[in-house]
Amino acid sequence: MNPGTPADHESTRTPSTHSPRPGRLGVGIIGAGRVGAVLGSALRSVDHQIIGVHAVSASSRERAELLLPGVPILDVEDIVERAELVLLAVPDDALADLVQGLAELGRWQPGQLVVHTSGAYGVGVLEPARRCGAIPLAIHPAMTFGGFSTDVARLIGCPMAVTAPAAVLPIGQALAVELGGEPFVLPEESRPAYHAALAHGANHLVTLVGQAVRILAAAGVEDGAATLAPLLSIALDRALREGEAGLTGPVARGDAGTVRTHLAALTELRDANGRPLDDVVDTYLTLARATVARREATGALGAQQVRALREVLSDHGEDSAGQPPEQII
Repeated sequence: MNPGTPADHESTRTPSTHSPRPGRLGVGIIGAGRVGAVLGSALRSVDHQIIGVHAVSASSRERAELLLPGVPILDVEDIVERAELVLLAVPDDALADLVQGLAELGRWQPGQLVVHTSGAYGVGVLEPARRCGAIPLAIHPAMTFGGFSTDVARLIGCPMAVTAPAAVLPIGQALAVELGGEPFVLPEESRPAYHAALAHGANHLVTLVGQAVRILAAAGVEDGAATLAPLLSIALDRALREGEAGLTGPVARGDAGTVRTHLAALTELRDANGRPLDDVVDTYLTLARATVARREATGALGAQQVRALREVLSDHGEDSAGQPPEQII
Protein backbone atom coordinates (compact mmCIF):
# COMPACT_ATOMS: atom_id res chain seq x y z
CA MET A 1 0.00 0.00 0.00
CA ASN A 2 1.45 3.33 -1.01
CA PRO A 3 -0.39 6.65 -0.65
CA GLY A 4 1.68 8.09 -3.45
CA THR A 5 3.89 11.10 -3.72
CA PRO A 6 2.69 13.98 -1.52
CA ALA A 7 0.81 16.50 -3.59
CA ASP A 8 2.20 19.99 -3.96
CA HIS A 9 0.26 22.58 -1.99
CA GLU A 10 -2.09 24.18 -4.50
CA SER A 11 -3.90 27.47 -4.37
CA THR A 12 -7.20 25.69 -5.01
CA ARG A 13 -8.54 22.37 -3.92
CA THR A 14 -10.83 21.47 -6.83
CA PRO A 15 -10.85 17.94 -8.26
CA SER A 16 -8.31 17.55 -11.05
CA THR A 17 -9.34 16.66 -14.58
CA HIS A 18 -6.08 15.04 -15.73
CA SER A 19 -5.34 11.33 -15.66
CA PRO A 20 -4.98 9.95 -12.13
CA ARG A 21 -1.42 9.82 -10.85
CA PRO A 22 0.19 6.53 -9.82
CA GLY A 23 -0.34 5.37 -6.28
CA ARG A 24 -3.84 6.77 -5.88
CA LEU A 25 -6.03 4.97 -3.37
CA GLY A 26 -9.62 3.89 -3.09
CA VAL A 27 -10.80 5.74 0.02
CA GLY A 28 -13.81 4.89 2.14
CA ILE A 29 -15.12 7.37 4.70
CA ILE A 30 -16.97 6.28 7.81
CA GLY A 31 -18.60 9.39 9.23
CA ALA A 32 -19.69 12.23 6.95
CA GLY A 33 -19.68 14.77 9.74
CA ARG A 34 -17.93 18.12 9.58
CA VAL A 35 -14.49 16.50 9.43
CA GLY A 36 -14.96 13.37 7.33
CA ALA A 37 -16.64 14.99 4.36
CA VAL A 38 -14.10 17.83 4.25
CA LEU A 39 -11.09 15.51 4.40
CA GLY A 40 -12.68 13.29 1.78
CA SER A 41 -13.10 16.28 -0.50
CA ALA A 42 -9.44 17.21 0.02
CA LEU A 43 -8.26 13.68 -0.82
CA ARG A 44 -10.50 13.62 -3.87
CA SER A 45 -8.96 16.87 -5.09
CA VAL A 46 -5.57 15.15 -5.35
CA ASP A 47 -6.97 12.23 -7.34
CA HIS A 48 -7.75 9.68 -4.67
CA GLN A 49 -11.00 7.88 -5.45
CA ILE A 50 -13.71 8.08 -2.80
CA ILE A 51 -15.40 4.72 -3.18
CA GLY A 52 -18.12 5.30 -0.60
CA VAL A 53 -19.19 7.19 2.48
CA HIS A 54 -21.20 6.13 5.50
CA ALA A 55 -23.68 8.80 6.55
CA VAL A 56 -26.58 8.21 8.93
CA SER A 57 -28.24 11.54 9.75
CA ALA A 58 -30.00 13.76 7.23
CA SER A 59 -27.43 16.51 7.79
CA SER A 60 -24.56 14.07 7.14
CA ARG A 61 -26.18 12.89 3.93
CA GLU A 62 -26.66 16.47 2.77
CA ARG A 63 -23.04 17.24 3.61
CA ALA A 64 -21.86 14.20 1.69
CA GLU A 65 -23.91 15.22 -1.32
CA LEU A 66 -22.51 18.75 -1.18
CA LEU A 67 -18.83 17.94 -0.63
CA LEU A 68 -18.65 14.50 -2.24
CA PRO A 69 -21.12 14.62 -5.13
CA GLY A 70 -21.62 11.31 -6.86
CA VAL A 71 -20.09 9.26 -4.06
CA PRO A 72 -22.39 6.40 -3.01
CA ILE A 73 -23.60 6.13 0.57
CA LEU A 74 -22.69 2.63 1.75
CA ASP A 75 -22.89 0.47 4.84
CA VAL A 76 -19.82 0.40 7.06
CA GLU A 77 -18.96 -3.21 6.20
CA ASP A 78 -19.19 -2.51 2.45
CA ILE A 79 -16.80 0.43 2.82
CA VAL A 80 -14.24 -1.61 4.76
CA GLU A 81 -14.49 -4.43 2.22
CA ARG A 82 -13.85 -2.18 -0.79
CA ALA A 83 -11.49 0.53 0.47
CA GLU A 84 -7.70 0.54 0.43
CA LEU A 85 -7.78 3.41 2.92
CA VAL A 86 -10.54 3.65 5.52
CA LEU A 87 -10.97 7.08 7.09
CA LEU A 88 -12.67 6.90 10.49
CA ALA A 89 -14.15 10.32 11.25
CA VAL A 90 -16.49 9.32 14.06
CA PRO A 91 -16.98 10.74 17.58
CA ASP A 92 -14.16 9.84 19.99
CA ASP A 93 -16.39 7.75 22.22
CA ALA A 94 -17.56 5.63 19.28
CA LEU A 95 -14.13 4.91 17.84
CA ALA A 96 -12.94 2.00 20.00
CA ASP A 97 -16.20 0.03 19.72
CA LEU A 98 -16.31 0.53 15.95
CA VAL A 99 -12.76 -0.73 15.44
CA GLN A 100 -13.24 -3.66 17.79
CA GLY A 101 -16.58 -4.63 16.28
CA LEU A 102 -15.20 -4.74 12.75
CA ALA A 103 -12.25 -6.80 13.99
CA GLU A 104 -14.57 -9.33 15.61
CA LEU A 105 -16.42 -9.62 12.31
CA GLY A 106 -13.11 -10.17 10.49
CA ARG A 107 -13.62 -7.20 8.20
CA TRP A 108 -10.22 -5.50 8.44
CA GLN A 109 -7.86 -6.53 5.64
CA PRO A 110 -4.08 -7.07 5.61
CA GLY A 111 -2.28 -4.04 4.16
CA GLN A 112 -5.35 -1.82 4.43
CA LEU A 113 -4.68 1.70 5.71
CA VAL A 114 -6.89 2.63 8.66
CA VAL A 115 -6.76 6.32 9.58
CA HIS A 116 -8.68 8.00 12.38
CA THR A 117 -8.99 11.74 12.96
CA SER A 118 -9.38 11.85 16.74
CA GLY A 119 -7.05 14.24 18.51
CA ALA A 120 -7.17 12.48 21.86
CA TYR A 121 -6.27 8.99 20.62
CA GLY A 122 -3.14 7.62 19.03
CA VAL A 123 -2.85 4.30 17.22
CA GLY A 124 -3.50 2.20 20.31
CA VAL A 125 -7.23 2.45 19.70
CA LEU A 126 -6.63 0.84 16.28
CA GLU A 127 -4.88 -2.20 17.76
CA PRO A 128 -7.73 -4.61 16.87
CA ALA A 129 -7.38 -3.59 13.22
CA ARG A 130 -3.59 -3.88 13.37
CA ARG A 131 -3.85 -7.43 14.66
CA CYS A 132 -5.86 -8.20 11.53
CA GLY A 133 -3.00 -6.90 9.38
CA ALA A 134 -4.22 -3.35 8.78
CA ILE A 135 -1.85 -0.38 8.94
CA PRO A 136 -2.86 2.05 11.74
CA LEU A 137 -2.46 5.81 11.40
CA ALA A 138 -3.72 8.73 13.50
CA ILE A 139 -3.90 12.10 11.74
CA HIS A 140 -5.45 15.10 13.46
CA PRO A 141 -5.72 18.53 11.80
CA ALA A 142 -5.38 21.32 14.37
CA MET A 143 -8.39 23.06 12.89
CA THR A 144 -12.05 23.68 13.63
CA PHE A 145 -14.49 22.53 10.95
CA GLY A 146 -17.88 23.87 9.94
CA GLY A 147 -18.52 21.17 7.37
CA PHE A 148 -18.48 23.55 4.39
CA SER A 149 -16.46 23.62 1.19
CA THR A 150 -14.52 26.62 2.55
CA ASP A 151 -12.99 24.28 5.15
CA VAL A 152 -11.02 22.52 2.41
CA ALA A 153 -9.03 25.67 1.69
CA ARG A 154 -8.31 26.10 5.40
CA LEU A 155 -6.44 22.80 5.38
CA ILE A 156 -3.64 24.40 3.38
CA GLY A 157 -0.75 24.85 5.79
CA CYS A 158 -2.75 23.50 8.72
CA PRO A 159 -0.62 21.75 11.36
CA MET A 160 -1.50 18.05 11.52
CA ALA A 161 -0.48 15.73 14.34
CA VAL A 162 0.64 12.35 12.99
CA THR A 163 1.03 9.27 15.18
CA ALA A 164 1.97 5.91 13.68
CA PRO A 165 4.35 2.97 14.08
CA ALA A 166 7.83 4.06 12.99
CA ALA A 167 7.85 1.84 9.90
CA VAL A 168 4.74 3.48 8.44
CA LEU A 169 5.14 7.01 9.82
CA PRO A 170 6.17 8.34 6.36
CA ILE A 171 2.82 7.15 4.99
CA GLY A 172 0.95 9.17 7.60
CA GLN A 173 3.10 12.21 6.92
CA ALA A 174 2.52 11.88 3.18
CA LEU A 175 -1.24 11.69 3.66
CA ALA A 176 -1.17 14.80 5.85
CA VAL A 177 0.73 16.64 3.11
CA GLU A 178 -1.77 15.48 0.50
CA LEU A 179 -4.54 16.88 2.65
CA GLY A 180 -2.72 20.21 2.39
CA GLY A 181 -1.34 20.16 5.91
CA GLU A 182 1.99 20.55 7.65
CA PRO A 183 2.57 17.25 9.49
CA PHE A 184 4.39 16.95 12.78
CA VAL A 185 5.09 13.75 14.68
CA LEU A 186 3.26 13.41 17.98
CA PRO A 187 4.07 10.54 20.38
CA GLU A 188 1.21 8.28 21.42
CA GLU A 189 1.43 9.30 25.07
CA SER A 190 1.23 13.01 24.20
CA ARG A 191 -2.09 12.84 22.34
CA PRO A 192 -4.45 13.43 25.32
CA ALA A 193 -2.56 16.50 26.56
CA TYR A 194 -2.20 17.82 22.99
CA HIS A 195 -5.93 17.51 22.41
CA ALA A 196 -6.74 19.05 25.80
CA ALA A 197 -4.66 22.10 24.84
CA LEU A 198 -6.52 22.53 21.57
CA ALA A 199 -9.93 22.00 23.14
CA HIS A 200 -9.16 24.35 26.03
CA GLY A 201 -7.93 27.06 23.70
CA ALA A 202 -10.49 26.79 20.90
CA ASN A 203 -13.65 25.39 22.47
CA HIS A 204 -13.48 27.39 25.67
CA LEU A 205 -12.65 30.47 23.64
CA VAL A 206 -16.09 30.15 22.05
CA THR A 207 -17.66 29.88 25.50
CA LEU A 208 -15.72 32.89 26.75
CA VAL A 209 -16.60 35.07 23.77
CA GLY A 210 -20.23 33.99 24.03
CA GLN A 211 -20.27 35.11 27.66
CA ALA A 212 -18.79 38.48 26.75
CA VAL A 213 -21.51 38.95 24.12
CA ARG A 214 -24.17 38.06 26.70
CA ILE A 215 -22.75 40.60 29.15
CA LEU A 216 -22.95 43.33 26.52
CA ALA A 217 -26.49 42.34 25.60
CA ALA A 218 -27.55 42.51 29.25
CA ALA A 219 -25.86 45.92 29.49
CA GLY A 220 -27.88 47.18 26.50
CA VAL A 221 -25.28 46.93 23.74
CA GLU A 222 -27.15 45.68 20.68
CA ASP A 223 -24.35 44.20 18.56
CA GLY A 224 -21.92 42.74 21.03
CA ALA A 225 -20.04 40.68 18.43
CA ALA A 226 -19.28 43.76 16.32
CA THR A 227 -18.19 45.66 19.42
CA LEU A 228 -15.83 42.91 20.51
CA ALA A 229 -14.41 41.96 17.10
CA PRO A 230 -11.53 44.49 16.82
CA LEU A 231 -10.47 44.07 20.46
CA LEU A 232 -10.60 40.27 20.52
CA SER A 233 -8.87 39.94 17.16
CA ILE A 234 -5.94 42.02 18.36
CA ALA A 235 -5.89 40.32 21.76
CA LEU A 236 -5.70 36.87 20.16
CA ASP A 237 -2.97 38.00 17.78
CA ARG A 238 -0.93 39.44 20.64
CA ALA A 239 -1.46 36.36 22.79
CA LEU A 240 -0.11 34.13 20.02
CA ARG A 241 2.81 36.42 19.17
CA GLU A 242 3.77 37.75 22.60
CA GLY A 243 2.41 35.19 25.04
CA GLU A 244 1.73 36.48 28.54
CA ALA A 245 3.63 39.65 27.73
CA GLY A 246 0.62 40.72 25.68
CA LEU A 247 -1.70 40.71 28.70
CA THR A 248 -3.44 44.00 29.57
CA GLY A 249 -6.34 44.98 31.80
CA PRO A 250 -7.08 45.50 35.48
CA VAL A 251 -5.76 42.19 36.80
CA ALA A 252 -2.54 42.61 34.84
CA ARG A 253 -2.15 46.09 36.36
CA GLY A 254 -3.17 45.05 39.88
CA ASP A 255 -6.29 47.27 39.89
CA ALA A 256 -8.26 45.49 42.61
CA GLY A 257 -10.85 48.26 42.79
CA THR A 258 -11.77 47.83 39.13
CA VAL A 259 -12.08 44.07 39.56
CA ARG A 260 -14.42 44.65 42.52
CA THR A 261 -16.54 46.97 40.38
CA HIS A 262 -16.67 44.38 37.57
CA LEU A 263 -17.89 41.66 39.91
CA ALA A 264 -20.56 43.90 41.42
CA ALA A 265 -21.84 44.84 37.97
CA LEU A 266 -21.84 41.26 36.68
CA THR A 267 -23.73 40.06 39.74
CA GLU A 268 -26.49 42.60 39.17
CA LEU A 269 -26.96 41.91 35.46
CA ARG A 270 -29.92 39.90 34.17
CA ASP A 271 -30.48 38.39 30.75
CA ALA A 272 -33.57 38.93 28.58
CA ASN A 273 -35.44 36.33 30.64
CA GLY A 274 -34.56 37.95 33.94
CA ARG A 275 -32.00 35.32 34.93
CA PRO A 276 -28.68 36.22 36.61
CA LEU A 277 -25.46 35.55 34.70
CA ASP A 278 -24.12 33.12 37.29
CA ASP A 279 -21.97 31.16 34.85
CA VAL A 280 -20.35 34.40 33.67
CA VAL A 281 -19.47 35.40 37.23
CA ASP A 282 -17.99 31.96 37.90
CA THR A 283 -15.86 32.13 34.75
CA TYR A 284 -14.67 35.66 35.53
CA LEU A 285 -13.61 34.59 39.03
CA THR A 286 -11.82 31.47 37.83
CA LEU A 287 -9.90 33.21 35.05
CA ALA A 288 -9.08 36.22 37.21
CA ARG A 289 -7.63 33.93 39.88
CA ALA A 290 -5.60 32.07 37.26
CA THR A 291 -4.33 35.37 35.87
CA VAL A 292 -3.31 36.61 39.31
CA ALA A 293 -1.40 33.38 39.88
CA ARG A 294 0.47 33.75 36.60
CA ARG A 295 1.28 37.43 37.24
CA GLU A 296 2.60 36.50 40.66
CA ALA A 297 4.68 33.63 39.28
CA THR A 298 6.30 35.84 36.66
CA GLY A 299 6.96 38.69 39.07
CA ALA A 300 4.73 41.09 37.14
CA LEU A 301 2.75 41.97 40.29
CA GLY A 302 4.06 42.84 43.73
CA ALA A 303 3.00 41.03 46.89
CA GLN A 304 0.67 43.85 47.99
CA GLN A 305 -1.11 43.90 44.61
CA VAL A 306 -1.53 40.14 44.62
CA ARG A 307 -2.92 40.24 48.16
CA ALA A 308 -5.43 42.97 47.27
CA LEU A 309 -6.65 41.12 44.19
CA ARG A 310 -7.02 37.83 46.01
CA GLU A 311 -8.96 39.54 48.78
CA VAL A 312 -11.46 40.91 46.27
CA LEU A 313 -11.80 37.57 44.50
CA SER A 314 -12.11 35.70 47.81
CA ASP A 315 -14.71 38.11 49.20
CA HIS A 316 -16.89 37.61 46.16
CA GLY A 317 -16.59 33.84 46.45
CA GLU A 318 -18.23 33.79 49.87
CA ASP A 319 -21.94 33.32 50.38
CA SER A 320 -24.16 35.71 52.32
CA ALA A 321 -23.26 34.01 55.61
CA GLY A 322 -19.56 34.52 54.98
CA GLN A 323 -18.77 30.86 54.31
CA PRO A 324 -16.71 29.89 51.28
CA PRO A 325 -18.94 27.84 48.92
CA GLU A 326 -16.90 24.64 49.38
CA GLN A 327 -17.87 24.59 53.10
CA ILE A 328 -21.59 24.65 52.45
CA ILE A 329 -23.28 21.29 52.95
